Amino acid sequence: MAKELMTVTEGETQVQVVAFKLRREEYGFNILNVKEIKGLTDITRVPFASDFIKGVINLRGSVLPVIDLKKRLGLQDMEYTDDTRIVVVREDDLEVGMIVDAVTGVITLNGEHIDAAKSVDNENSRFITGVGKVEEERLIILLNLEAIIGLQDEIK
Repeated sequence: MAKELMTVTEGETQVQVVAFKLRREEYGFNILNVKEIKGLTDITRVPFASDFIKGVINLRGSVLPVIDLKKRLGLQDMEYTDDTRIVVVREDDLEVGMIVDAVTGVITLNGEHIDAAKSVDNENSRFITGVGKVEEERLIILLNLEAIIGLQDEIK
């Protein structure tokens, strides 16, 4: 199960997430899983890898697999821009880069403002853990990092 950063403040549970854009929607990973955020760099293609695996990069002497998160989630592709980032995440002992359209910031969500992903019931719903409400009209789709990168044999 994905690690949760929970803090209790006067009886309220809070979760901190790194929020980012994919197309027009805003998504988030638990901040405990995010190692760093870096600009887009040269990515070396890997033959015979799944279509959502963009390739690998050299990150301070280590080879890091990079996933195109839009392809992994089944979203339509867009051109990369100056705002495109690679979010380096860690789940257990596996580190992976995720290409996102833009990072929007670190957000603290109250537990009472997070709804479980029960309303999304399809093949890709395993990638979503819930939806957080930040403001009246701002929603952040919380992603299940373990399900997204739970393919150790394919990436290693």
